[in-house]
Amino acid sequence: MSASAHDDLDAFVRVALADIGAPRREDPDLPALFDAMAGSRLVDIEARRMRERGQGFYTIGSAGHESNAYVACALRPTDPALLHYRSGAFYLLRSLQIGRPLEDGVRDMLLGLAAAVADPASGGRHKVFGNPELAIIPQTSTIASHLPRAVGIGFAIDRARRLKLATRWPDDAVVVCSFGDASINHSTAAGALNAASYTAYTKVGLPVLFVCEDNGLGISVPTPEGWVAQAAQRPGLRYAAADGDDPEAVRQTTRELVDHVRQTRQPAFLHLRTVRFLGHAGTDVELAYRSPAAVAADLAHDPLIALGGYLGGDPITRYERIAARVGAISSEVVKEPKLTDVAAITAPLAWPSDVAAEAARFPEPEMRSRAFEGRLPEESGPLTLAQSINAALTDSLLARPDAFVFGEDVGRKGGVYGVTRGLAHRFKSTRVFDTLLDEQSVLGMALGFGVSGLLPVPEIQYLAYLHNAEDQLRGEAASLRFFSNDTYRNPMVVRVPGLGYQKGFGGHFHNDNSLAVLRDIPGLMIAVPSRADDAAVLLRSCLAAAATDGTVSAFIEPIALYHERDLHEPGDNGWLAPYPPLDRYALIGRGRGHGAGTDLTIVSFGNGVRMSLRVAARLAKEGIGARVLDLRWLNPLPLGDLMREANATGRVVVADETRHAGGVGEAVVTALVENGFTGRIARVASRDSYVPIGDAASLVNLSDADIEHAARFVIR
Repeated sequence: MSASAHDDLDAFVRVALADIGAPRREDPDLPALFDAMAGSRLVDIEARRMRERGQGFYTIGSAGHESNAYVACALRPTDPALLHYRSGAFYLLRSLQIGRPLEDGVRDMLLGLAAAVADPASGGRHKVFGNPELAIIPQTSTIASHLPRAVGIGFAIDRARRLKLATRWPDDAVVVCSFGDASINHSTAAGALNAASYTAYTKVGLPVLFVCEDNGLGISVPTPEGWVAQAAQRPGLRYAAADGDDPEAVRQTTRELVDHVRQTRQPAFLHLRTVRFLGHAGTDVELAYRSPAAVAADLAHDPLIALGGYLGGDPITRYERIAARVGAISSEVVKEPKLTDVAAITAPLAWPSDVAAEAARFPEPEMRSRAFEGRLPEESGPLTLAQSINAALTDSLLARPDAFVFGEDVGRKGGVYGVTRGLAHRFKSTRVFDTLLDEQSVLGMALGFGVSGLLPVPEIQYLAYLHNAEDQLRGEAASLRFFSNDTYRNPMVVRVPGLGYQKGFGGHFHNDNSLAVLRDIPGLMIAVPSRADDAAVLLRSCLAAAATDGTVSAFIEPIALYHERDLHEPGDNGWLAPYPPLDRYALIGRGRGHGAGTDLTIVSFGNGVRMSLRVAARLAKEGIGARVLDLRWLNPLPLGDLMREANATGRVVVADETRHAGGVGEAVVTALVENGFTGRIARVASRDSYVPIGDAASLVNLSDADIEHAARFVIR
């Protein structure tokens, strides 16, 4: 093909369709299939022309992959779909299935190409396939990172049906998830396929159809012949293959697999062999890595031409009529308004303004009495941090039948530190359960539960383990509202034991003080409780924000403070606190002040709060009045409280237990300066090091002495 490969492809299709003789078979489904496939092909061609005119912004197309329309044909339009970026024909066929004219689906796709505000998928933020009317969840993944979510949706459908809970999907729905052959090598794909296989092996329902659209190339890198078939062979995962240019075979195979999944509630894998026209994208020079003969050979496997041979009537006339409509719609959508201001762009990332009503959801007194076996937490005296979190989780599960707690060892064992002890007994293994030891699968399950209308509370066993799966938060969880224009949400509260002061059990996998990767995620709320009473009210607020506004929160629990009882001296019980009344919750983005000293303000969070209070007590004996601000929220930072407490003394020490480079303290100091603080500032943080095992940890972690030294320096 020439430099204008899209024009050459269009000309080839026209000639080939004009040469088609009498149809081989009549079928009422074929006209819609042809329209969807032809419409997708012509939108791809128009995308290249829009780019040439400077009117289009995305050219990764579906040309050669149009056989995914057969998958849509075998499914119901209410089946949730997570589609990769070559799914144009699937989208158009599903749009036709609900009675929309072809032009409506074409307009949707062209609006996305033009980055128009009217785009139903993302509101002009990105080119994705998504539409709540079609049960298509927008996916921005290019690396199969949406597969764990698909597994989570399948699991959620089955679990909700068992518990007689409503989700946004029908009880007998099938989840479909499509991806490319190169993506099957990514760890997220491997983990999701393993999780599906494991779930099926354990006889748990998982109605998911994986569709690998295999064009033999990952951009320019060939996929070895036979590799996809080998990679898909897993216990409990039914496998079938079909060629996209064989209409009869691909329709039959797809229908059989969909029926299998729907009836057995077990997963299946469709290996859909395709070709790829027009290269990877508009900027891809395909002839730089493929021979002209190889490119030309793919034309013999064009799924659109193959289907044209079965179509009654005159396929070339039908194609040309669709082409005219695509061109006309394109000329209209390029005039549509675009996003023009920051507020409109970031609107889906806004923090919830009011969670009071949701935070006030209380369980019935009789229900609480049974769950706590007659001894309510507010009547049990002062609690530790771990006990308070356990009580708050119990109350939340009682008040919200759609809430679930899951993770590694959280069930029968009750967590490594006993924080979830007793929950599985109170709520059974259907609502509090153990998962695979795979963080991507844990978060993927939460993504699936959340987007289905449930409220997941997953646990990542240690902060260091989160880094294995952080993209499930960055690229999937926090981004969904943004890239769906807030039409889809996946609320969740991710509990993460962490930070760096655990004694007797060390090494950086169990003592990790890195929070930078979380603070960089737009729209992710981060709470860090330091005291027992704060733990309960912060957790209530995170859950209320999730239920009210679809917020995704990271709830970082300081391991070293879980069972701590004392503050200043052994036996003083100064770190215990009563369980707060059920109507108490924490205002989002508000800190907590301790003391009213006028000489110095110490700003900290987590373990640093306890250290800072000890330092303040020592300084008080010398007549130096220090107040301590517990930030509690690392995103959004409590700017109002920070400035008020800082200006009250004019001297600030930022005590940051995270690392000096990339630590939370950088943001705090910057906020002070940007908001006009003119007093003295000192910042102390842990060293730029992993946390070693044993007593050596004290040499790199922030200490009382570090804070006290900085305080005396600022006062001098």
